[in-house]
Amino acid sequence: MYEPIRTKSVHTMAGTADFPHRSREEELDIQLAGHLAALLAVTDELRGLEPSASAELDVAAERLAEQVTRLRGGRPPVRAAVAGGGGGGRGATSAGLHQRAHALAGRALVVAASRADTAGAILAAQRMDVHAAAVATPVTEPALTVG
Repeated sequence: MYEPIRTKSVHTMAGTADFPHRSREEELDIQLAGHLAALLAVTDELRGLEPSASAELDVAAERLAEQVTRLRGGRPPVRAAVAGGGGGGRGATSAGLHQRAHALAGRALVVAASRADTAGAILAAQRMDVHAAAVATPVTEPALTVG
């Protein structure tokens, strides 16, 4: 009368699957490394747009790269070459990049706190403070005079 079920039920135990599982901490490591790598990319863009703050941004970029390398088990992040001169290839503004960096640092802070990663949380909080201050006091461009 009824045909027997030929496939496994969706209610079978998860432990019987044939794929590797990651722990919660490994997942958080991956998330944190991703957020910090994205923040590093934005920091590198800012280094090209703001030559006056280059020394501070260089230090921040190195610290971010160290954290990403640590979280990825020794694999360093892929980085773009910094183009000097303030061209900003995609038309990105300094204020817009600082806002994006602030948001990325906030996400990294949440994941680092969830993971109980003190070094990552401190770095993310410091970057949030720097980018919030940069957004609050934007860099003014010299006014053009039409004569």
